[in-house]
Amino acid sequence: MESKNLSSCEDFSVAGSFFSPIEKKPSPPSVIVIGGGISGIAAARALTNASFKVILLESRDRIGGRVHTDYSFMCPVDMGASWLHGVCNENSLAPFIRLLGLKLYRTSGDNSILYDHDLESFALFGMDGQQVPQELVIKVGEAFEKILKETMKVRDEHLDDMSVLQAISIVLDKHPELRQEGLAYEVLQWYICRMEAWFAADVDAISLKNWDQEHVLTGGHALMVQGYNPLIEALAGDLNIRLNHRVTKIVQRCNLVIVTVEGGTNFVADAAIITVPLGVLKANLIEFEPKLPDWKLSAISDIGVGIENKVALRFSAVFWPNVEVLGVVAPISHACGYFLNLHKATGNPVLVYMAAGSFAVELEKLSDGEAVNFVMLQLKNILPHATRPAQYLVSRWGSDINSLGSYSCDLVGKPADLYERFRAPVDNLYFAGEAASIDHSGSVHGAYSSGISAAEDCQRRLQMQYGISDLLKIVFRGEMSEIIVPLQISRM
Repeated sequence: MESKNLSSCEDFSVAGSFFSPIEKKPSPPSVIVIGGGISGIAAARALTNASFKVILLESRDRIGGRVHTDYSFMCPVDMGASWLHGVCNENSLAPFIRLLGLKLYRTSGDNSILYDHDLESFALFGMDGQQVPQELVIKVGEAFEKILKETMKVRDEHLDDMSVLQAISIVLDKHPELRQEGLAYEVLQWYICRMEAWFAADVDAISLKNWDQEHVLTGGHALMVQGYNPLIEALAGDLNIRLNHRVTKIVQRCNLVIVTVEGGTNFVADAAIITVPLGVLKANLIEFEPKLPDWKLSAISDIGVGIENKVALRFSAVFWPNVEVLGVVAPISHACGYFLNLHKATGNPVLVYMAAGSFAVELEKLSDGEAVNFVMLQLKNILPHATRPAQYLVSRWGSDINSLGSYSCDLVGKPADLYERFRAPVDNLYFAGEAASIDHSGSVHGAYSSGISAAEDCQRRLQMQYGISDLLKIVFRGEMSEIIVPLQISRM
């Protein structure tokens, strides 16, 4: 469809446009949501439930964004987000999980030094294929916890920010009794590898000032046994969603927003909520007219984007130990390996190899077959009787044009108010997504909550603009939270 040249405030009757503003202003107000991840779906759902006129534009041929459950193994495998971080009533997704009867598999309690796994859930192996004694795994884990606590003192003693790796080096110089030797040193490197997986970034890039400032909910962490897709589909419901609509330009003019997609079609509304991944904004794949203000551009530039990738392997039969994690320790963190055992949680014969930071970037340079061969070499080194996988899946979040990264992270030396500036609106443009969550960045519930918050901010502006009061009712935040159904959790 061809669009007309938008030359004035009186010429917005555009072929293919969402609304035709030359007519009398529509009531209720109109909003375009850009991005069909859980944040965009949350915003669109809230506004649609309030009888706004809403359209959601998604560049992919599916919804969910970086929350993606694959079913090609004939069982659900989350190739993006996997965990519910915070198994508690305070988690904004808990009401939906209860209502839908989705099962959770708890992988840690509140005090896990590795955040999403408890110490006893590991079986670690050396490069020689020999299993590391569990007593040593626990001993080094406790030492690592002490090291991290000492880095807090280093932070207090230094005005300038530094990397967590540099702080660890300072701690070990001050406390040589915490140094590890031989196999214990390799186990320590594995713990650092797991820390890098949490932030999807290398430890020499993680900010000492901010690494532990995230508000982690209580209740530990759990895998979504049936994957995240049932939740995404339920939230999306009957929303007006346009797939394969890649936004290329956003124009603000005369209290309206004009959104252009590939092919030239324009959509016009009173406001827009932008929920595309931070990596997409960093790459300037969307043109803004007028340009975004400097305070917004600097926030987009300074927030880091980490990369974590998965190689999922389905086997004909289970040949590995009945533990949640199979790990390979090594002299450097980048050489360490980590397999998540989905059979333990779901009963399906699937292992998922996980790589983060620069290691994940290197993995994306390999073909799918080469990546699988690399992973299988690690697996056969610790389990010589390992069989070839019947099927495999390889994620590439860093090079995927729709994401260009996995989730946000705090880099060394950056201002503390970045997330506040990133989520702040620019007139009738609102920003949401995991990177717009001040307290819960990098999480699914943080992305969801930020979508709801953006919808509320948008509501307030349009209420004033239209002279409407109490227009918006966030149905899924209020009414559903009253449903008292216990969460279905295994491995208590």
